[in-house]
Amino acid sequence: MSKTLVIVESPAKAKSISKFLGNRYTVKASMGHLRDLPKSQLGVDLDHDFEPKYIAIRGRGDLIKDLRSAAKGADKIFLASDPDREGEAIAWHLSFLLGLTQGEKNRIEFHEITKSAIQAAIKHPRELDMDRVDAQQARRVLDRLVGYQLSPLLWRKIKKGLSAGRVQSVAVRLIEDREEQIRSFVSEEYWSLTANFESKGGRFGAKLLKKADKKISISSKAEMELILDDIKGKEFNVSDVRAKEKKKQPAPPFTTSSLQQEAHRKLSFSPKRTMMLAQQLYEGLDLGKEGTIGLITYMRTDSVKVAEIAQTEAKEWILAHYGNDYYPSEPRQFTNKGRSQEAHEAIRPTLPLRSPESVKGILSRDQLRLYRLIWERFIASQMSAAIMDTLTVDILAGDNLFRANTSTIRFPGFLAVYEEGKDEEDVSDDEQSSLTFSVLPGEPLKLIQLQEKQHFTEPPPRYTEASLVRKLEEEGIGRPSTYAPTIETIQTRGYVVKEEKQLIPTELGDIVISLLKEHFPGIVNLEFTANLEDKLDLIEEGRVSWKSVVQEYYLPFSETLALAEERIGKVKIEDQVSEELCENCGRNMVIKMGRYGKFLACPGFPECRNTKPFLEQVGANCPKCDKPLVLRRSKKGRKFFGCSAYPECDFVSWEMPAPEPCPECQQMMVIKTSKRQKKYVCTNPECRFTKIIEEE
Repeated sequence: MSKTLVIVESPAKAKSISKFLGNRYTVKASMGHLRDLPKSQLGVDLDHDFEPKYIAIRGRGDLIKDLRSAAKGADKIFLASDPDREGEAIAWHLSFLLGLTQGEKNRIEFHEITKSAIQAAIKHPRELDMDRVDAQQARRVLDRLVGYQLSPLLWRKIKKGLSAGRVQSVAVRLIEDREEQIRSFVSEEYWSLTANFESKGGRFGAKLLKKADKKISISSKAEMELILDDIKGKEFNVSDVRAKEKKKQPAPPFTTSSLQQEAHRKLSFSPKRTMMLAQQLYEGLDLGKEGTIGLITYMRTDSVKVAEIAQTEAKEWILAHYGNDYYPSEPRQFTNKGRSQEAHEAIRPTLPLRSPESVKGILSRDQLRLYRLIWERFIASQMSAAIMDTLTVDILAGDNLFRANTSTIRFPGFLAVYEEGKDEEDVSDDEQSSLTFSVLPGEPLKLIQLQEKQHFTEPPPRYTEASLVRKLEEEGIGRPSTYAPTIETIQTRGYVVKEEKQLIPTELGDIVISLLKEHFPGIVNLEFTANLEDKLDLIEEGRVSWKSVVQEYYLPFSETLALAEERIGKVKIEDQVSEELCENCGRNMVIKMGRYGKFLACPGFPECRNTKPFLEQVGANCPKCDKPLVLRRSKKGRKFFGCSAYPECDFVSWEMPAPEPCPECQQMMVIKTSKRQKKYVCTNPECRFTKIIEEE
């Protein structure tokens, strides 16, 4: 009996696929890449047209022997690595290691791990796509040339352990530029005026918008007083009423980027955690009687295309649960942007009829939460538009124009299932909750109250992991597969720290980016980096040579590198001296930045190697022993609050304790912060006393 060997990337995927194929198939995992550039040397021949030197990855020898042995006993071999550039390169390296014939049709590709998808792929093998392989080679070689030549320069000039790269350096620059905008921001005062009215149709509020047909801007209390004097005694009459119907269309199904953003907004998942969970859902989970099945399509994609069979199944579910009105006149198909591959699909459930409720007892809590997000987004993307009734009312008091904007949902459409989240910077202060009232043109209104309010302009918000992913995508920096590892790397290197979901550059990040801006402007230039991504796409399309792209990028970089070596002096990072004395030698210990945050170290190193945690007091005392509370970080970098007397006192809290106990029950209160307010909340579940501290 003939035997067929199928090689995938992961054991989980191998386990899922083997159950769809018969006894004639053996499925093995390559565990990712088996060949790569050597770690101990540059591995790129600069004198011979950037020829890469690939070697077997250390520790993979036994796995390579096992795959070669399996290949010798097989009549047919299929290379089934992931359907992207990296997967194509893995297949190419496997082909070399196994001695397969060039041009043979042994590459299979699928975008979901289901029986039908695997069987269809087996029936339609193809040759290796060398254009896609070359695009991966260009990226790998360029990253090696930059990383292995620029990083040592940073070690010599600043400190060991630093790194720089095409994508990570631009990401840090974006965060640093935003921080500079915040530092240099000058807040300006402005005022708003809201009139609250009573009409025959109900009560409502309207904001002052114009005076004498010019948009009004009130910058001081004195200006507000003049306007109030002008309005005083005047009648308020409705000058115009405009009622419109507005259709709100659903968002397309997820791409890698939009999934990472939405999972961060709605589930507070980091991009890394989102991709880890998505990988598990894609590779397959044991559903009991159904066996091991992949629940979502391939999770690294920038396409919003949807297969017809998925549209048909979504239609079946929508009609069964909501009826004809909730399904559009024809199936929805979304248009890809830029060079998104038409062969790829969006991230969607492999079986739309498989609702989150049907797998509730099978998936872990976070797997279920992510599956529900993907499923709801996809189902909603195939539903009817929501219909909104909007009402705009203009009110005149002399030549002062007030305006009220309201909307109500007449027909929920896709909103019955899902609504896309928003980043903090996308939320407008002018957004109002739905109100219902009716007025007529010319109708006089009764003024109940004029509310004047002082405001101050705020700086742009810091990037979160979600908004940084969106910015990188908007600027064309990196690819879907690079967002999560990039954000993890810049935090691991100590260039950026995450506090309350916000990304903040460290002093080290400031120094490195300032140096790169001055001496390597191309490395941190957004347009230059985005243009290179476009060139990689052209390589994949077979329109340019990968070595010509590397040469075009590398030659000016190498010249800049030589000049920088001469011009950059040793950069000294001054340590901040603390009041804490070293118990071993009596010196004042200094504050240093490590992978998990700040720590104290003796400046007498290497004679004295004493280190200890940096305990930053937070202005509150421990509710158990009354010692000062300090800020600490977990190994994953998450902030928490603990007692300074640890380990004698084991009190910890994820939320900042309030300075005073609850006035009702005397138990600990914590400070909770939302976009709109900050408040004290009692931790006693039987009390739950709440007091607002600040409110917008």
